[in-house]
Amino acid sequence: MNNLKFLFQNSQPSDSETISVLDGEVTLFKRPNSQYWQSRFKLENGQWHHASTGSDQLAEATTRSIAIYETVKAKIFSGLPITKKTFKRIAEQELESIAKLKNISNQTRNDYIYIISKYLIPFFGRYQVDEITEELVNDFASWRINQMGRVPAKDTQRYHSTTYNRVIKRARANGIINEFKDVPSLPIDGEKTKPRPGFSRQEIDKLLDFMAYWDEYKRYGRTERSRQMQILCRCYVEFLLYTGARPGTESMPLRWKDLQWHLIGKRKYLRVWVSGKTGPRYLIAKDELWSSLTRLMKWQGLQYKNLDQLLAANVNKLIFAMPEGDQPYGLEGVFERLMKDSELLKDHAGQRRTLYSLRHTYATFALADGVDIHTVARQMGTSVLMLEKHYSKLTPMLSAEKLA
Repeated sequence: MNNLKFLFQNSQPSDSETISVLDGEVTLFKRPNSQYWQSRFKLENGQWHHASTGSDQLAEATTRSIAIYETVKAKIFSGLPITKKTFKRIAEQELESIAKLKNISNQTRNDYIYIISKYLIPFFGRYQVDEITEELVNDFASWRINQMGRVPAKDTQRYHSTTYNRVIKRARANGIINEFKDVPSLPIDGEKTKPRPGFSRQEIDKLLDFMAYWDEYKRYGRTERSRQMQILCRCYVEFLLYTGARPGTESMPLRWKDLQWHLIGKRKYLRVWVSGKTGPRYLIAKDELWSSLTRLMKWQGLQYKNLDQLLAANVNKLIFAMPEGDQPYGLEGVFERLMKDSELLKDHAGQRRTLYSLRHTYATFALADGVDIHTVARQMGTSVLMLEKHYSKLTPMLSAEKLA
């Protein structure tokens, strides 16, 4: 290594030049705003491999670049990964790639992002990609059931598996997983998709009547805080039922300033600005929600005469919050207690109802009332295809009056 002219031609290159090493097999270069020499060479699969030499001295950088090159070749020969990266690092790169894709729908893009962020990174994130085993994959399946509170349907598992495979494919392309190494796939062994549990009109009437006095419902061990949670849950249930919004991340962050009147002639409608899984949108609430929000406003102690004044004030406070202004982490547990107290926990097929059942009920009622499927899709922030997939079996029941 003393005679460096056999390795490169220019002994005093400028930072903008590149240096050929090993008869052009390896290239040395400097990135803008970096003092260190970088090493670059092409792998047998056509992918480029980049690595920093960690040196700003050309002679030392050259020596290190040759060592990097030989090490990578040895790893490939032995079937070892070229570099070590956690699943999280690769998944984040895939997220950036998905965000730029132009040949997929926004719904598909958002599904990929949601699965990676909600399930794959939280579980696999800290593991090296090449260290994923069958045992780990089985642990993920159990963990996912606990997260969801149920065994995911086959369709759900298939979406998860497809998204997981994208991350693994990226890892292979980047040389993090050897092309001959088998990486366990996510299993698809769930049940076929079942109809989503919802409510009939009679059950909704029963639920609304029950909630009117639910805060007075006495049971041993319930505290004043529990009673207040019941009052808040009632308003939240009515909001989901009268808007079709997604429970959780789409509805819980809403603030009073997100509510506005929408005027068409002399008729006014309540519109809500939400930002959720499919991006931001306006939705129109049913008129029945007005009285619910007025009740909530008074319970929270907001000093306005009516809903008109409150909306005009553009108040930057959480809607679904306690009178003190704090917001519960979630209302799923309170809703489950409501379902048990009202004896509506399970539908006729034995499926447990959740807050999402209110969104399903909204869609069912809207389609039954003759609202066209495209309008329902825009209102709910979903696709016509998704609605047809889940509600096509209901078509005969929804059109019973016309068919009978």
